[in-house]
Amino acid sequence: MLPRLLAFLFLLLAPAAALRAQDLLTRQTGEEINVKVVEITPANIMYRRTDNLDGPLITVRKADVFMIRYANGTKEVFGVGPIPAAPGVAVPSYVGPAVPGDEPFADPTVGLSGPRIGVTVLTGRVADKAKRDYQVNPFLTQFGWQFETRIFRLSSGLSGLFEFVPLIAGLEQGKFIPSLNALVGIRGPKGFEFGVGPNVTPVSANIALAIGTSFKIEEVNFPVNLAVVPGNGGLRYSLLVGFNYRRR
Repeated sequence: MLPRLLAFLFLLLAPAAALRAQDLLTRQTGEEINVKVVEITPANIMYRRTDNLDGPLITVRKADVFMIRYANGTKEVFGVGPIPAAPGVAVPSYVGPAVPGDEPFADPTVGLSGPRIGVTVLTGRVADKAKRDYQVNPFLTQFGWQFETRIFRLSSGLSGLFEFVPLIAGLEQGKFIPSLNALVGIRGPKGFEFGVGPNVTPVSANIALAIGTSFKIEEVNFPVNLAVVPGNGGLRYSLLVGFNYRRR
């Protein structure tokens, strides 16, 4: 009789123990899923459903997950969840950014506007013409500001960018030489970037090619960019550095 009673109690308690041993994942939509979390990366969460533990490994973006309540009772919140509706007021099931993929990422290390300072070196006939016609030496300082817009960002961290960079050169020579640069480019998850776009000055219009990267120290980013403007019988090389700050 006792063995049968113990077996009956085991059958009753086993499902409850199994329920306690699973993790509960809550999506930004409010949907709750019983899962077994396998791995969490800076951008993604990987899990298996508890009703099919031998099934496929499922990957979701962290930005799409509101919270995970683990089997031991602890919980981890990843983002702002759905806003509950007031009585009689309907709200969308998902509250998020207007552009998909533009949510805050776990490591927002680069991608902000900020001041730029650097130098430009003129070569070839460009340098000769600047010296002859405008009394400008081939080595000029540059001061300006970079305005940046992120077009998209993938879960891998790869971003599409539009950058507008107005600059003023020649102040050390008593000159005021403005230039406008509009670049469309790509930035990788480690900060390396490449861009191309028009470069316009009062005396010429050309295509600028630029590469760069960013170094992060605590919450401050230090971008470094090298640009080359071909044409008009010579090349213009510009090296720009700057800094920007992103509050988490």
